[in-house]
Amino acid sequence: MASTIVTGASRGLGLALATELARRGRRLVIDARGADELEAARARLAAATEVVALPGDVATEGHRRALVAAAGPEIELLVNNAGGLGPSPLPPLARYPLAELEELYRVNVLAPLRLFQLAQPLLSKHAVVVNITSDAAVEAYKGWGGYGSSKAALEQLTRVLGAEHPELRVYCVDPGDMRTRMHQDAFPGEDISDRPWPEESVPGLLTLIEGALPSGRYRASELLEPAT
Repeated sequence: MASTIVTGASRGLGLALATELARRGRRLVIDARGADELEAARARLAAATEVVALPGDVATEGHRRALVAAAGPEIELLVNNAGGLGPSPLPPLARYPLAELEELYRVNVLAPLRLFQLAQPLLSKHAVVVNITSDAAVEAYKGWGGYGSSKAALEQLTRVLGAEHPELRVYCVDPGDMRTRMHQDAFPGEDISDRPWPEESVPGLLTLIEGALPSGRYRASELLEPAT
């Protein structure tokens, strides 16, 4: 049975997507840095499908290799959802600590690329790769230079991978604003209860995963709009 890898699946968008994929009977390999939250997610998902949960950091090579090994011998879907925000409150680029920016790039850019490199020999015919991005990759928001530039780099890598691997569908997806812990960290002390829950972005992701749209960049909200 082919497997699906979803990184950062203990909460937020990763867990919401993994829940829907479990309902569809996909064998899941999930990860997160927090072992307790990840185990709670595994127990919840295991009621619907086979789940392997591996606590760890996608920025480390050993953990990435373990994810791919657990998903073998065939991978049908790779979702690079795990990511970092950087310092909170978000600093302007003129004062951005370069060591923290370098770590952010390791998590948001190099880790997804390396997971693809490791998974590529095991990807099934017409497999799907989904890299979760942000509107901060294309819009210039004050304070979002570190996170936004890392997501912009991820988007360019995604486009090139799509061009280099026409046999696959390789997507970068902007899920939109969501009521998540990371989004709260970006706005410390502010009320973000007006943002939609991450579950509202999942149908758009499933449209890509289960459809036949060409590789490229998509916004989850646009995938839900009726065709004209």
